[in-house]
Amino acid sequence: MTAVGRAVADAHRREWAAVLAATVRVTRDLDLAEECVQDAYAAALADWARGGVPARPGAWLTTAARHNALDALRRARTLRSKLPLLVEPEAAPDPDVPVDPVVHDDRLRLVFLCCHPALAPEARVALTLRLVCGVATPDVAKAFLVPETTMAARITRAKKKIAGAGVPFRMPAPAELLDRLDAVLTTIHLLFTTGHTAPTGPELTRNDLAERALDLARVLHELLPGEREVRGLLALLLANHARRATRTTADGRLLLLEEQDRSAWDREAVAEAHDLVLSALGGGSPGRFALQAAIAALHASAPTYADTDWAQILLLYDELRRVWPSPVVALNRAVAVAVVHGPATALAEVRDLERVGGLAGHHYLPAIEADLLRRLGRATEAAAAYERAIALTGNDAERAFLTGRLAETT
Repeated sequence: MTAVGRAVADAHRREWAAVLAATVRVTRDLDLAEECVQDAYAAALADWARGGVPARPGAWLTTAARHNALDALRRARTLRSKLPLLVEPEAAPDPDVPVDPVVHDDRLRLVFLCCHPALAPEARVALTLRLVCGVATPDVAKAFLVPETTMAARITRAKKKIAGAGVPFRMPAPAELLDRLDAVLTTIHLLFTTGHTAPTGPELTRNDLAERALDLARVLHELLPGEREVRGLLALLLANHARRATRTTADGRLLLLEEQDRSAWDREAVAEAHDLVLSALGGGSPGRFALQAAIAALHASAPTYADTDWAQILLLYDELRRVWPSPVVALNRAVAVAVVHGPATALAEVRDLERVGGLAGHHYLPAIEADLLRRLGRATEAAAAYERAIALTGNDAERAFLTGRLAETT
């Protein structure tokens, strides 16, 4: 990839949401805004190759996308025939004046727009990942464990529903915030998860997505500081992101939690997460994000892997499973069961999850099963499970790790 290509790709990762949000203000139409932004990125490849990468790529792209939008509106004269997405009128900007995107405000507005109650929960999250975060449709599909065609159709239907309902591009009124809060929290968490371990690609992580999620969680915490689940989400992201520099070797090899250099963890982030967890757990029954944060904080605060309080982690998973009966929670809980009660007990629970279903296509299910079988000395069965996990894995670093384990097993 050329230097210009890398600059455009970096601008896509960092600036997509802000550029799209600024363009929606002009078009009042999600589809048109997305087309204008895509055209701006395409134009950047040629323009930056001729004149060099601008000092402020986001401002350049915002100006180009909004200019595209104004041109489209002038040509088509169809704005009055479209159902508006905005309630507050705004004067058309001068396309020749660079504009700094209103990153935090507009990005969070887009999140709340995509998380409208008129949309099904899975559609809210998928639309936000695609539009707000610029996550490619195949990666969104992988995050939801559905075919790409299914996800593409789901995103298209969601955009049409927003347009048809005339959903305004604004922060919801105070009375509306709580109705959308769980969907927003879920969206930001899934965005972080997509960055923390990328569904596809050569590298284990996409730190740009993880950092974008962390930034959104901070903005949401500023908006709703009294919400315990908001504090829980921020704590969860901080505790996990604190380990980002130690999760792979210099050459990209995946390191398990017990192999990571804890002295290199971000202790300020761990301390901040710990304080947030304490406040999120107080004042009544904790929610699912507060419980997940408590588990992550226990891992992050243990001086060594051997010092991890697995018994307490298992108790927290028991409560989490009660609050949020998800098969992914049950699978993660099995890891703690293996430490506390042994791999045989954990394997029985994993096999139960296989029979019940709900995790088809999820590579962590056969991967965990393979590890448990390996620890039980059942090499032939472990190898078969590793092969199933490898076939389902889209991330090169994870695939290399599983391939290495398979080689050790056979």
